[in-house]
Amino acid sequence: MPATSVGGRWHDPAMTVFTPPPATAAWQHLDVRTGFEVVYLRSTPGGYRVEGCTTAVEDGDAWVVDYIIELDPGWATRSARLTSRSARGERHLTLETDGAGHWRLDGEPAPWLDGCLDVDLESSALTNAFPVHRLHLDVGAASPAPAAFVRATDLAVERLEQHYARLPDGGGRQRYDYAAPVFDVACRLTYDESGLVLDYPGLAVRTA
Repeated sequence: MPATSVGGRWHDPAMTVFTPPPATAAWQHLDVRTGFEVVYLRSTPGGYRVEGCTTAVEDGDAWVVDYIIELDPGWATRSARLTSRSARGERHLTLETDGAGHWRLDGEPAPWLDGCLDVDLESSALTNAFPVHRLHLDVGAASPAPAAFVRATDLAVERLEQHYARLPDGGGRQRYDYAAPVFDVACRLTYDESGLVLDYPGLAVRTA
């Protein structure tokens, strides 16, 4: 069941409530890279459209990733179009999914992604919003959230096993324990009232 508007707030069936997403948001990269991510969000007849750009310098290399992501009303990914630019050249990628966990990369089946409902960009803090909106976890609940993970510079696509566990809210903010074992990542993510990441320890912090 998609989210519905109640009193100007988005009310989800599992009692998670978010305000409508802002028209734009931005994050500053931390630690492993230097740079920014800027994104524009808007509702569409089919759900949501996200247009963003992330730029960074990492290990002495400068790169840019532009992306357009289409989401259904429940925030599951339906398509993503990406362009990556670096000293090694320009790359393009199109991902498409039926919303039931079956994917195509540039038109070709990608069975290793079966069961994934989200796209996760290596260069993006924004994409960590997708599972939180889609899962509607109650406090104390947890869920796996495997994703189609896209590398920044070469746009290689891998299956990424992730896990989200919702904690009691702190200071009016939703908090989740997040884990991605393949990267040895385990941290606590803090979200604003619209369900966008405010603080991703060691990776990004919200600036707008």
